[in-house]
Amino acid sequence: MSSRARVLILNAALGPLDYRVPHGMTVKPGSIVIAPLGPRQLIGVVWEEDRFPDVETVGDNRLRNLIEVVDAPPLPETLRRLIEWTADYYLSPPAAVLRMALSSMAALEGARTVIEYRATGAVPDRMTEQRRQALERIGERQGLIRELAMIGGVSDAVIRGLIKQDIFEPVEVSVDTPFPMPDPAHAQPVLSDAQRAAATTMADAVRAQDFAPFLLDGVTGSGKTEVYFEAIAAAIRADRQVLVLLPEIALTEPFLERFEKRFGTVPVNWHSGLRQSERRRAWRAIASGQAQVVVGARSALFLPYPNLGLIVVDEAHEASFKQEDGVHYHARDVAVMRGLIEKFPVILASATPAIETRHQVELGRYAEIKLPSRFGGAEMPGIEGVNLLTDPPERGRWIAPPLVKAIDAVMAKGEQSLLFLNRRGYAPLTLCRHCGYRFQCPNCTAWMVEHRLTHRLACHHCGHLVPAPRRCPECKEEDSLVACGPGVERIADEVKALWPQARIAIATSDTLSSPARVADFVKSVEAGDIDIIVGTQLVTKGYHFPNLTLVGVVDADLGLEGGDLRAAERTFQQIVQVAGRAGRGEKPGKVYIQTRMPGSEVIRTLIDGDTERFYAVETENRRRANAPPFGRFAAIIISSENADEAAQTARLIGKSAPVIEGMRVYGPAPAPLSVLRGRHRHRLLIHATRQVDVQAAIREWLGNLAWKAGTRVAVDVDPYSFM
Repeated sequence: MSSRARVLILNAALGPLDYRVPHGMTVKPGSIVIAPLGPRQLIGVVWEEDRFPDVETVGDNRLRNLIEVVDAPPLPETLRRLIEWTADYYLSPPAAVLRMALSSMAALEGARTVIEYRATGAVPDRMTEQRRQALERIGERQGLIRELAMIGGVSDAVIRGLIKQDIFEPVEVSVDTPFPMPDPAHAQPVLSDAQRAAATTMADAVRAQDFAPFLLDGVTGSGKTEVYFEAIAAAIRADRQVLVLLPEIALTEPFLERFEKRFGTVPVNWHSGLRQSERRRAWRAIASGQAQVVVGARSALFLPYPNLGLIVVDEAHEASFKQEDGVHYHARDVAVMRGLIEKFPVILASATPAIETRHQVELGRYAEIKLPSRFGGAEMPGIEGVNLLTDPPERGRWIAPPLVKAIDAVMAKGEQSLLFLNRRGYAPLTLCRHCGYRFQCPNCTAWMVEHRLTHRLACHHCGHLVPAPRRCPECKEEDSLVACGPGVERIADEVKALWPQARIAIATSDTLSSPARVADFVKSVEAGDIDIIVGTQLVTKGYHFPNLTLVGVVDADLGLEGGDLRAAERTFQQIVQVAGRAGRGEKPGKVYIQTRMPGSEVIRTLIDGDTERFYAVETENRRRANAPPFGRFAAIIISSENADEAAQTARLIGKSAPVIEGMRVYGPAPAPLSVLRGRHRHRLLIHATRQVDVQAAIREWLGNLAWKAGTRVAVDVDPYSFM
């Protein structure tokens, strides 16, 4: 038994540190421990010494004692290997990746119960503005004092005052109650022959307990979820754990409902909206192996499952699987790597797979399972283009006459319509018609977006909010402010004006901000209480509304503006996905795409329904440009609150760029979002062939440089955002 241990502590600025294991304490690689660092005590994990050969071994006489071993299962060896791979590939400190595995600090504390609070319905003697705000925002939600204060946007003291007056009552919550077990035999579905064949192939792979990556490529409405549910059933029967990754918290609610119908109980949930006690309970159940099926956002990928037998990445093409801050990992790719390390199948399900995923199929690395038609005889919707140059909307309007006529017809039949515009708020820009003043965010190089529902201007990058003013801050002229361009709220206003009798729902991340709100929205649509939905990309996937027969894309060209590498692909995916909401039941569907660019490749292939041609052309464009998946990109982002220091560090990094055959470095240049959250930003872009070890080159390049403490230098390997 060794008397010393190498520990990776949760401090990204430090590497592994050596400690003494005191007499009577037993640790092994994976043990979660509390270690002293200066006057503080930090959580850490014992690691194999040979995994960090560059770390200098400290003499026994200089070692400090570990304080205690945490009462929690040790991190599995396979997860430690995944943490190392992720840190190495995405050039992140191992401690930053480890933090994602230990993402519930409460789970590492010993308490079995916690006291939470919920509203009693009583009203305080003295109703202050802050108390009113807290009670309105918290509603029926329950949580710790700190959590309620955050939801209510008030201080802890306001909540404590309300507790004293019995406005909130204490509730004892057990944090270790076991989760109910899903039953694979509960409600076995009737599958078509194509679905049955696909389900059998994947269930066999689960039973084989070996690495097998699948692309489940099925048109919208083909029943992909029902098919991979059979692979999940096979894993449950084999007593293995399952993880289903969803790109949006808003998709969780419909998924939970479908899961419960099939397996008799809901799966374990993991996302940022959980209360601390829910997080603790879920983490401990996952780490002990008791949680059999987990559904979650990308962060669920690093949890310490001891017995994982399957990962499903649903809507695997979604850009939100790429983390844009902290560790810049892509959950789709790390999921495949976890399957490789732990030897189990990974299913990537999508109606519009990413070009990178299709390329892996072409190379023979992933097996493709196709579901080419909709389930139960439902037909794919007919698609029609509306040329806004020859058939424009009325002045001051955004919905063109052919789409207005189509909605009239649908309304007359008592069916539902969906209008899609991927732009939240009322208008993307507000300016003064008198002096030309434009409202810009004080923290970012971005315009403030008007939100009329909340009477505010908001920055969609940093969250800065200001009340919508009546007068121009520059020339002080009253009622001179003009909204430029449409957002979904403006389209909803136009819908109200055109169809005053219609019942309208606005579906965005602002209005569907919690699973409960999503559930209410879904119930209203299914019950026929809504005639027209106006929504952003939040409504493009995962929803099944049989009476929704018309989809109108208000501005198909919106995503094509700007020089993003994936702009055409992303626009194509979004419109195919939103078109897939139409005609999912027995009634046929119709899609209208409004565009000013009817001749562009994306729009032509969408209207013709020629998916293969779009992918062939786009893949060839990437091949010619040596862009992913044929070449590689990486970005270096420099930021500082001091503009000169940011520019100086960017120049230093740019001047020191290595000269390597097959690799080019562009920049530095101010980032398109040159100020974000008060920090000045510069970027360098690295473009390399597949043969170049980009990570090794960047590691050596930046490892030889030093910059001021207030300057941050982040590396984004395989970037998705070029802002």
